[in-house]
Amino acid sequence: MKIFADSISDIPQSWIDQYDIGIVPLYVVFGDSAYKDRIEITTNDIYRRVEESGELPHTAAPSPADFAAAFSPWIEQGRKIIFISMSSKLSSTYQSAMIAASELPEGSVHVVDSLNVSGGIALLVMKAALAARAGKSASDIVSILQEKRDRVEIEVLVDTLSYLHKGGRVSNLQHMIGSLLKIRPVLRIKEGVVISADKYRGKTEKAVERLLQRITENIHKIDHDLIIVAQTLADKTAHYIKSALLERTDVKEVAIIEGGCAISCHCGPRTVAIMYMNRQLSY
Repeated sequence: MKIFADSISDIPQSWIDQYDIGIVPLYVVFGDSAYKDRIEITTNDIYRRVEESGELPHTAAPSPADFAAAFSPWIEQGRKIIFISMSSKLSSTYQSAMIAASELPEGSVHVVDSLNVSGGIALLVMKAALAARAGKSASDIVSILQEKRDRVEIEVLVDTLSYLHKGGRVSNLQHMIGSLLKIRPVLRIKEGVVISADKYRGKTEKAVERLLQRITENIHKIDHDLIIVAQTLADKTAHYIKSALLERTDVKEVAIIEGGCAISCHCGPRTVAIMYMNRQLSY
C-alpha cells in the first residue's frame, strides 16, 4: 500500500519520511511561468514575488500524466495506491487523478476526495497511513476516509485582508473598512468549499484567544489523537496555540506545519489555522 496526497496537504517532510507518503505537486503560476509547489517554489518565494509585483499567483492542478508518472513505479512494484485529493470543489486535481486511475491497471489506484485543504487533508492522510500500517485493505481505508472526511474542521484566522482583496474576494470598500477597524476574518471549509464564518475585531492575540476558547469548550467532541496548527510567517502565534492546547486539554499531539501555496496565495502572511477532527457528526 502506498498513500499519496497532493502538495496542498502541507504534510511536513518528517511525516512523509516516517510514513512513506507520496506527494504530487500542484503548480504555482506567475504570469506565463509555472512552478512545482514545494519543489521549484516555496512559501517565502511566493510572498517575495507578490511584494515585488503586487500580483497574486494562481494554482493549477497536476495533469493526468503527472499522476500516472507518480503512481506507475509503485504499481509496477505490486503496490496499491490510495490518493487523497484536495477538495474537488476547489480544484480539478481530483478529476485529473481519476483520469489517471482509469488509464492504469484496474483496481490499482483508489482516489478519495478529501473535501478539504491543507492540514485537513493531512489529518486524513495520517488516518490512512496508520490504517495501512495496521494491515487494513485498500477498500477498508477508503471507507474509513469517506466516513471521517465530514468530521474534519478547519478554522483559518486571516491577519490581513490584502491577499483576499488582491484575489477579488473582498471589495475595495470592505478592504478599506476592514483594515481601518482591524477586522480579521475566520474562514472555514463547509462541504468542500471555503466560507467566511466569522470576523474578529482587534489585536491578533484577542482573536486567537477566542478561537482557543471555542475549541476548549468543545474539546469533548474532538478527536484527541491529533490537532494540527498551520502557519505562514506566524511561528510565534502557532507555538502559543500549541502550548495553550496542550496545557488546557488532554489532546495527545498538537503538530505545527507550514502552510503552503494554498494558504499563502489566498490568505497571505501571518495566517494561522487550526485543524481537528470531530469524534462524531452530530451530538
